[in-house]
Amino acid sequence: MFSVKNRLKGKVLFSLLALSSLLCAADLKMATTTSTGDTGLLDVLVPKYKADTGVDLKWVAVGTGNALKLGENCDVSVLFVHSPTSEKTYMEKGFGVERTPVMYNDFVVIGTPDMKAKFAGKSISEVFKIIETEQIKFVSRGDKSGTHDKEKGVWKEALGHTPEKQPWYLEAGQGMIATINIAAEQKGVTLTDRGTYIKYEANYKGNPPLVIVYEGADALKNFYSVIAVNPKRCANTDYKGALQFIEWVTSDKIQTEIANFKLMDKQLFYPDFKTRAAK
Repeated sequence: MFSVKNRLKGKVLFSLLALSSLLCAADLKMATTTSTGDTGLLDVLVPKYKADTGVDLKWVAVGTGNALKLGENCDVSVLFVHSPTSEKTYMEKGFGVERTPVMYNDFVVIGTPDMKAKFAGKSISEVFKIIETEQIKFVSRGDKSGTHDKEKGVWKEALGHTPEKQPWYLEAGQGMIATINIAAEQKGVTLTDRGTYIKYEANYKGNPPLVIVYEGADALKNFYSVIAVNPKRCANTDYKGALQFIEWVTSDKIQTEIANFKLMDKQLFYPDFKTRAAK
C-alpha cells in the first residue's frame, strides 16, 4: 500500500502549533472538520460571531474523528462536525449533549474528465466496483474524518470491505484539499464534499485538473451538526458558551448567511436546522 502520510511534515507541525494556540486561548474553543475551514465558511462566520456576541471563537480544523477526540479529552467546548455515525456513538457514550442540525451538502466523486463517461448511469456502489475492477488509483483521506467515514461506508456497501491493502488504494492521511491535489498528481479519483470541491475549483478559476465524475446519489448526502461538550464529563468546559454558539449558528440570521455563502456563484452549504429529520 502506497502511503503519503509523511509527505507534509511542515503542515503537521503547523496543525500542532495551531492546536497549542487554541488550547491556550481564553474564549470559546471549537473543534471542527476541515471543510468548514478549507471552504472559507468560518472566515465569514467567526467575525460575525464576535460582532454579535463579543466572544472570540477559537477554532481548529482537524477532521471529525480528531475533533470528537478533542471533545472527549475536554480540550474544546463545542464541536462542528459531519459524521452522523461517529457523532451518535460519541453521544451514546455521554461525551456530548445538544447535538443540533446546522447544514448539509453532498459528497461527489472527482477524477480526470475522461472518467465521467465511465461512471455515467451507475449507482455509487457500481462506481466503486469499477474503481476496484479496473484498479483506478483511489486516494483516501485515511484520517478518520467524516469524509473518510463516508468513503469506508461506500466501500463496505460495494465490496463488503475497504481495499486498504491494494496497491491502487492510496492513503493521504491529510485534509481534503491536500488529498484532492494528490489525486490530481496520481491522475486518480477521490471522494470529497462538494463545498471543498467548489473551493478547489475556484482556486483554478473554474478550470481544475479534476472534475466531478459522479454525483447525485441519496447515499452521498453530507450532514453537519454542532455538539456541546457534556459539562458532567468536563468540568472546565464552557457549556453556556457552547449553547450560545449553537443558538447563534441555528438562528434565522446565520442560517441565511450560510445559504448565501457562495464561491463562483455556487452555493456550498444548505441550512437545515428547521428541516432535517434525525440523522
